[in-house]
Amino acid sequence: MRVDYLNRFRTPTEVKAVLADLEAGRIDILIGTHKIVGSKVKFKDLGLLIIDEEQKFGVSTKEKLRELKVAVDTLTLTATPIPRTMQFSLLGARDLSVIHTPPPNRQPVHTELMVIDENKVRDAILFETDRGGQVFFVHNRVQGIEGVAELIEQWCPGLKIGIAHGQMAGDQMEKILLQFIEGNLDVLVATNIIESGLDIPNANTILINQAQNFGLSDLHQMRGRVGRSNLKAFCYLIVPPLFTLTQEARRRLQAIEQHSDLGSGFQIALRDLDIRGAGNMLGGEQSGFITEIGLELFQKILDEAIRELRNNEYAELYADQPMDPPGFEVQLDTDAAALIPDHYVRNTTERLSLYRELDDLESEDALDAFADRLADRFGPVPEQAQLLVALMRLRLQGARLGMEKMVWRKGNFRAHLPDGQRQDYYQGPVFGAVLQAVQQAPADWVLRQQGATVQLVYQHQVTVPALYQMLQNFV
Repeated sequence: MRVDYLNRFRTPTEVKAVLADLEAGRIDILIGTHKIVGSKVKFKDLGLLIIDEEQKFGVSTKEKLRELKVAVDTLTLTATPIPRTMQFSLLGARDLSVIHTPPPNRQPVHTELMVIDENKVRDAILFETDRGGQVFFVHNRVQGIEGVAELIEQWCPGLKIGIAHGQMAGDQMEKILLQFIEGNLDVLVATNIIESGLDIPNANTILINQAQNFGLSDLHQMRGRVGRSNLKAFCYLIVPPLFTLTQEARRRLQAIEQHSDLGSGFQIALRDLDIRGAGNMLGGEQSGFITEIGLELFQKILDEAIRELRNNEYAELYADQPMDPPGFEVQLDTDAAALIPDHYVRNTTERLSLYRELDDLESEDALDAFADRLADRFGPVPEQAQLLVALMRLRLQGARLGMEKMVWRKGNFRAHLPDGQRQDYYQGPVFGAVLQAVQQAPADWVLRQQGATVQLVYQHQVTVPALYQMLQNFV
């Protein structure tokens, strides 16, 4: 295969030749920076688009890349996806694979907040150089970067210091980086241009100046420049006194400090999504205001809005399909011991994962398969767990009947139907079926209204399986 590349260091003549070969189909794999988005770049037959370091590309750039060819297969690679991409993955709009296993012999990077202090900075740098290592010092302002290098030279006399930033000429930048890679420099003072692509196992300390001005993704990526060998690595976030920072900046710094384990990029991306929000699903914004209401509540509101549109405004389009249940989220209240016992599944994280999985199941078949998996993995299912699965099955049936809340206490059952103002529900076929079932068994069922709440009450004590069977017969 022929592999070629495009970046800002190539001459116009080289670029022209690459573009001509690309359009003619003589290049099999093209590697490039944002230059690939240019209008002059034309592929003969694009089959696969791979976006590495996805967090460095804005929404509009990624959409332009997608437009290079209709329905092109796309693989996105990143340690810290932007909130909008993360939201698409959580929604199921895009497949997601997570690599948890770090390379062998790697150690977590020790991460620490540090208020600017000459002695602490000197100690951190000299500790690394004394053990034969090298240091990154990140200062993200080109204007003052030379002054910072001079200051470090005063604090740590005798060390060889280099400077790298994006406004340098290509050959000059390459010369400095090669000197650092070959071990001829002790400290590299640079902008965040170093945050991706550099793999220097001998550099195991990084100091990030004014860390509060960076996003979570940037901080995690820059921290990833160190700790690329079997040596313990250190990341120091230099910040002003915490009380002077905004709440959002403090949350970002706390998140990066807490999540320092290997492979923690996924958790950091989730925190970023929580802090910044997910933005517009159909627009260009990468972040938004989910933080005001929380991701889970936003998800529920979005699902309910889609179901409401499908059942009402766009009902004709889905006339040949069963109507979505009007009451999507059913609250279940019980005094029974329905749980997965800790003596049955001893690992707390595993139990929480099972509860989450159980809560997401949307069919009786899925519940049966869940119970089979429990028995297969952990042995015979205890009564408490069997009751829990039965109650979840009951909740599914309640959702089909439009119930908003179900209460089963001491064998007595009542259900809360939607607010009396919901004419779409009370004039629809689901409530018609409920009303007919009540009229056919007036000795067992009664409908009563308390204020705006409509309740369906079973007038005898009943078990969960029997109750489920009766509710199944309603429709």
